[in-house]
Amino acid sequence: MTAGPWEKHLIGKFNLLLSVLAVCLAGTLSWGLIRGNLAATVLAGVGLATVITMASFNLLASDDQRSQATERTLRVASATQYHMRGGLTAEGCRAVCQLLLPETDASAIAMTDAHETLAYVGEGTYGSSEGEPNSNPTSEVLENGRIQTFSRLNENQWRRAEGLLGGMFSEAVKSYPVGIIVPLTVSERTVGTIKLYYHTGSAINRTQMAIARGFAELLSSQLSVYELDRQAELTAQAEVKALQAQINPHFLFNTLNTIASLTRTDPTRARDLLREFSVFYRRTLEGTEAPISLSDELEQTRRYLTIERARFGEDRILWTEDVKEGCENVKVPAFIVQPIVENAVRHAMREEGPLHIDVQVATDGDDVLIAIADDGVGMDEEVIPRLLEEDVPTPTSGSSKGAGIALRNVADRIELFYGEGSGVEIMSKVGSGTCVTLRLVGVAPTLVSNEPDDWDEQE
Repeated sequence: MTAGPWEKHLIGKFNLLLSVLAVCLAGTLSWGLIRGNLAATVLAGVGLATVITMASFNLLASDDQRSQATERTLRVASATQYHMRGGLTAEGCRAVCQLLLPETDASAIAMTDAHETLAYVGEGTYGSSEGEPNSNPTSEVLENGRIQTFSRLNENQWRRAEGLLGGMFSEAVKSYPVGIIVPLTVSERTVGTIKLYYHTGSAINRTQMAIARGFAELLSSQLSVYELDRQAELTAQAEVKALQAQINPHFLFNTLNTIASLTRTDPTRARDLLREFSVFYRRTLEGTEAPISLSDELEQTRRYLTIERARFGEDRILWTEDVKEGCENVKVPAFIVQPIVENAVRHAMREEGPLHIDVQVATDGDDVLIAIADDGVGMDEEVIPRLLEEDVPTPTSGSSKGAGIALRNVADRIELFYGEGSGVEIMSKVGSGTCVTLRLVGVAPTLVSNEPDDWDEQE
């Protein structure tokens, strides 16, 4: 249990008394030794030993108190993190206020977002109420992002207290005339506040200001983590939706025209192709938040190629793949291989002759590498760096919306999913083709044993 101000005062006085007594006894001991006074020497020695023992116990107790305080702080931090995992919600803020109030000398604690009070815990209800619009001092803190104290009720609160309490208004004025308001910030943007209410101004000291600031920094850090996670999730979802939309109407209409043509010349193949097309679009349009296996991603890619080979001809697109055993089970975000293969079909095919597309999956230490290579028209070296930075036309696309969109999307999602070091590497040579390599960091140990790498670098 935390020592209160009076207890701390008594402990300080006691320590001072022990110090003075120790000095006196040490002097008496020295005098007794010099004078040869055995009784004085013995009494002073016993007294000094007693003082030293008492001081030792006191120091041990202080260490124990510090240890308990540290453990309590860690528990509070862990608990607030749990309640802040959903951001600034009324339920979470109420739980946080209940946790923090006993750790301060405040009479009440409130938390707000940018518009209203989300939670109020403590004595009284007229200091602030849940659902009430932010007061003027709170709005000022939200605007300037600086810690602030207030020393009286604002005009609206004054009228409200007078109307609610009537004859008890003078007592209301005495309650919560002072407080501390600290901003909660995320990415240098103030998103809410934490407010500590006190009965008297003398209760606000450096310790209470430091506690309020510390709580605000703790909550701000936890809100920043929540915001990063939320933004990452929203970004990933938005990018997947954009990627799904990128499967453009031209592909849809071309496929339908191909199927319509086959219904006259090869009805059986038309029926099979229509079935593949149906499965392909169902897989494309269904939810893709959860990761899928690499084998499922490759299967979806093969469906796409089946449709395109029916359109261009079986001998125009040739497909090979070599997947190291175990790697087919790695979990990947949807649409990381198929868009790259689609880019090859759309932009790398020559006017005549076949386009060879080869997919190899292998391990490189703890990483898994997926290489998609083609022997198409290739591209200039100066184009490659920009493909992962901005929308640029590819040499054969004739449009400002080309391979850059899909490649940047794939690179961002791979880095988001697998962490730093993951991403996309592009090698290309005009007239020789392109190889796009995806590096998935740290997933190999869960898939295969530490066998010699079988990765052959492609030129």
